[in-house]
Parts: sequence; structure tokens; C-alpha cells
Amino acid sequence: MDWDQLSKAMAAGRIGRREFLGRAGALGVSTALATGTLARLGHAEEAPRKGGDFKLGMSGGSTSDSLDPLTFTDMVSLNQAWQVANGLVEILPNMQAQGELLESWEAKPGAAEWVFNVRKGVEFHNGKTLDVDDILYSINLHRGPNSKSPVKSVLSEITDIKKLGSNQIGITLSGGNADLPYILSTYQLIVVPNGFTDWPNLIGTGGYVLERYEPGVGSLAKRYPNYWKPNRAFVDTVEIKVINDTTARTNALLAGEIHAMNRVDRKTVALLKRNPHIQIVRAAGGQHYPFLMNCEKGPLTDNNIRLALKYAADREQILKIVLRGFGSIGNDHPIPKTDRFFNKELAQRPYDPDKAKYYLKQAGLSSFKIDLSTSDAAFAGAVDAAVIYHAAAAKAGIDINVKREPADGYFDNVWMKVPFCLSYWGGRPTADQMLSIAYKSDAAWNDSFWKRPAFDKLLVEARAILDDDKRRPLYWEMQRMINEDGGNLIPMFADFIDACSTKLQGFKPSPVFDLAGARISEQVWFA
Repeated sequence: MDWDQLSKAMAAGRIGRREFLGRAGALGVSTALATGTLARLGHAEEAPRKGGDFKLGMSGGSTSDSLDPLTFTDMVSLNQAWQVANGLVEILPNMQAQGELLESWEAKPGAAEWVFNVRKGVEFHNGKTLDVDDILYSINLHRGPNSKSPVKSVLSEITDIKKLGSNQIGITLSGGNADLPYILSTYQLIVVPNGFTDWPNLIGTGGYVLERYEPGVGSLAKRYPNYWKPNRAFVDTVEIKVINDTTARTNALLAGEIHAMNRVDRKTVALLKRNPHIQIVRAAGGQHYPFLMNCEKGPLTDNNIRLALKYAADREQILKIVLRGFGSIGNDHPIPKTDRFFNKELAQRPYDPDKAKYYLKQAGLSSFKIDLSTSDAAFAGAVDAAVIYHAAAAKAGIDINVKREPADGYFDNVWMKVPFCLSYWGGRPTADQMLSIAYKSDAAWNDSFWKRPAFDKLLVEARAILDDDKRRPLYWEMQRMINEDGGNLIPMFADFIDACSTKLQGFKPSPVFDLAGARISEQVWFA
């Protein structure tokens, strides 16, 4: 049965919704097209129903994980925290900022002074009613002089934050920032009761109450009956199982041991599509997989070496083999084509072994050898990407020694520790947020240790401009600076690819993160 026949069968009522979705997936039809066709035919999603035990298999967990928001580095902790707690601002699938516990806001002229309204009638799991002091405490956790939060530098432009009334706060910035609500959507900014520090027993205002938490193993959460969002949190329980091995995670989905999984291996997408009980959920966005060069260590301090390594990457091959085409070519900066400030005039860096040799010669070398640490904990296919890079770089006289690292603890023991390694970024809703978190000189997650005062000056200047046409040239220049001098070799942007049972409904892809922007647990229900 082809797509046309399948659509006619659905229109005639010869097959049900679930069978339609399963067969559409087997034909390679996108979830968006399939669900859109259903809506057109008058078979939109069923009304949400409560009940059932949702099991989620995830990569990205480690025994060193914590629910302390100052420590979040990977997706398991994020998904667990957002089951139990809420953030300040939510980013919708259309990339618009929507109030969460900060219900609404207004900026004064110049965007340096803001007023935010705290949502009323919200209850913590211990029965306490949310108030302004809880919001102030949760933000200030990341701002203190001894804070090691990765978002401390992002929040450093806040010069004053104070209580204006029983349900209102005021934030004053050192300079204007039109993107402040987006900054406050940063996933580490979950809200807890004033003074709370018992992180293994996290208490929040989210849709689920934490019942069990085992770092690197999993968690269990139970639906909170007084959740303030009327159309979220439908399942009775959510269990996260940490399954870092991609094959094991896929087999668990096929066997029905879990209902959804993240980081699908692109090699298995075609296989999973043929299964009528499984659907693929795909979203394009800012997710990218950098090869990180520490600009402060050894030979990588020389930009000639960094440029040689960038020209030695066969991006087309990596995209074709590792991502199976589920993504786009990267150009050694983190701003995707979907961003309104993407520099479309910046020339794409090609694979050019001769040019790589030229830059080696500029560094006084005829050949070069370096260790590249990798693990599929970084992203599905990271080891394959390193091996492909090894073969391509050899033609430029560069010997890439691929070091396979243990998955457990990769982001504690390897990332930002070794001179050259693979990593991933989920992207951010705005260019300013991405650049502030990972490229500003004093950013805690400046994982290439690239520090340029001229870049920092442009970044601060750009964020204070309210007119996009005036901001754009500054963001274009920052992308050029990173491309030509930075420590990130970014060969590709990867689509988010998740998979789930066709029993699940309500799973909406997000360009921000995988698993519905890490909000799958409160969105889905069972048909």
C-alpha cells in the first residue's frame, strides 16, 4: 500500500488512526505530514486521557549526575528535573517565549529594566504556595559569588533583582537586553522553595512528584494531583531508564520495555520506520556536534593548527555516514540556518587537504599527530565520526589517534578536561544565548577555552539593540570571528531524532532539545 492508497483507506474508515500512523512511518512519511493528513481528514489526535505508566529510555546519564540545577550537563538530569519542577519561561515549538512561573513581563524603554509577574495559585509538592521569594532564591542560586553554575556568566548582567510586590519582581540589567525572557528560559533555572537544598529529594511545582532517584540508573515520578497546568501531566507515573548503549536502548523500544527513546542511531531509522508500532519524531534546530579544541593547551593554541584541523574534516562524509542525511553541514560556528541572525554570506569551509597542509606549514610542521577523545555518550555515532575524520585528515598529513572513552562519566572526566574531544550542544533559542553560554570569555561552559575581548564587546553591544536590522551585522561578525579563529570544528548540525510507540499521543517535536524540548513527560498520554 503506497501513501495515496493509505490516505484513501483512512478517509474511507477502513483502518484506524494508530494503524495509519504506523504504516505511514513504515513508508518513510514524516510525523508532521501524517498527523497533518489526519487532521485534514477529520481524525486529529484524540482528547488527552489520564492513566498509564510511561517508561522512557534515555542516553546521557551518569553515576555522577545530580538534581542540583547548578550541575546539569546532560539530558537525563534535565528531563528528570522538569518532571518535578517548572522553569521561569517556556520556549514553544515555534521558538516563541511563553510565561511559565513568570507569567508575563514588560520591558521599560531601552530593555535594561524589566518587570515580571509571578504566577498566582501555584503549589509546591510540599503544599507551600509559590511566592516571589521562591523565584528570587531560585535565580540567585546561580548568581552568588561562590556559585559554580554554568549560567552564572549569562546572569552576570543582572545588577539588581528585587521584590516589587506580592507577585512581582523587578530586574535591572547593566545594559539593555531584548532577549531577557529567553535567557530566563535557560533549563538550569528551575524553581524550588526558598532555602531548598535537598537535591536528591527535589521538590518543585511540576506535574510529577519524585518517588525514586538513582544517578546513572533512573528515576520514578508519580503524577501530582494539584498540578497547576490544566492540559499537562496525563500519565500516572513516569519512569526514566538510563540506557546509554544505543543498541540496548533500541532493543528495549522494540521489545516494548520502554515507550520512547532519545538519540536514535540514524543507521536504525529505516528499520524502525518499518515497524508499524513505532513512529519516528524528528525536528531540525540548533543541535550540533563540535570537535572541541582547547585553545589554551599545547599546539592548539596556534590558530594555524586549528585551521588545519578544520580543513582536514570531510563534512559531507560525516553528514552522509553518521547522520544519514538527518541534518545539515556546519561551518565552525554554532548558529543554525533557522536562526534569524544566521550569517548567510559567510563562505562554507570545504574539505581541503592541501589547505590543511598549508596551515600546518604556517605552523612550522609537515605533519601532525593528536589524540581525539570520543564516546557515543557524546552523541550517537560519535565514534564513527571520529574514525571518518581520522581517514580524511590522514590525506593532509594529520594523524588523528581516536581514543574511545567510557560512556559513564564522559562529561565529567573528558569534556573540558582533554585538549581535543567530541561533544554536543542542543542549541539555544537565540543567538545571544548560545554565544553567551559557550563563547563569552568568562562563560563557565566555554568548552573550547576561546577568549577574545573584542568578541565579548560585540556580544554585549548586540544584545542591547532592539532593532534586528541593526543587530544583524554584529552577530554576523561574531560568527565570522568564531569561524576563522575559534576552537570549535563544527562539521554538522543534527536533527533531533526520537522514537516512540504509536500508543503515545501528544508528542510534539521541538527545535530546542530532543524529547519535545525535554517536556515529553508532561505532554504525552496513551491512546
